[in-house]
Amino acid sequence: MISKDQQKILAAETAVDTLISEGKIFSGMKIGLGTGSTAMPAVNRLAQKIADGTLKDILAVATSFQTSVACEELGIRVCTLNDRNINGQLDLTIDGADEIGPENSLIKGGGAALLREKITAYASRAYAIVADSSKEVSSHGTKFPLPVEIIPEGRISVVRALEKLGAKCILREGVRKAGPVITDNGNMILDCLWESPVNPAEMEDRINAITGVVECGFFTKLRPTAFIAQEDGSVKRID
Repeated sequence: MISKDQQKILAAETAVDTLISEGKIFSGMKIGLGTGSTAMPAVNRLAQKIADGTLKDILAVATSFQTSVACEELGIRVCTLNDRNINGQLDLTIDGADEIGPENSLIKGGGAALLREKITAYASRAYAIVADSSKEVSSHGTKFPLPVEIIPEGRISVVRALEKLGAKCILREGVRKAGPVITDNGNMILDCLWESPVNPAEMEDRINAITGVVECGFFTKLRPTAFIAQEDGSVKRID
């Protein structure tokens, strides 16, 4: 039996190694790199493959300050999605997830980077998710709170609109910081739960239609390949 931390490293390294062997990670590619405790081992593995010469001329788009700093320290060249060398299109994004549901629907945003993660993911030709076994679920909405990034001035009106959709909302508070979490984009995060499971594809559209919502943490428009490490040391792949 291996721990969750060990599962995260196993899933990330297996995903990178497998995608390289399948030709889906290749020299000269443009790759989006996610944020969080499972995405970071994938960034580390990619850096190892660059350092040993397996990969060359990789251009990365980071989804957060955390990822950008890590890439700089590891020698991975970072660009913006608007850079002429990227031109708004990526070959692949690899990231973690907070929940992986049926048909690989996702909840993301536990690290408050959901907006940039979604921009990057939805601008990619392919999408890969790495996770430990605890992230696989049968439904969304009742366990891990759905993050919703909002414009601060619209907080009360957005909460009222979300409550009409059946959600209970909590403004995310900072850790070792007084007051609410402020995203890399200068916005706030509402964490939302429902009493019963919800349809993530339908709810993604309904929430994003609310004025004052910047983005929500349901990812349903681009279904990823998921690499989910198990307690027994195996890795389950779901395409």
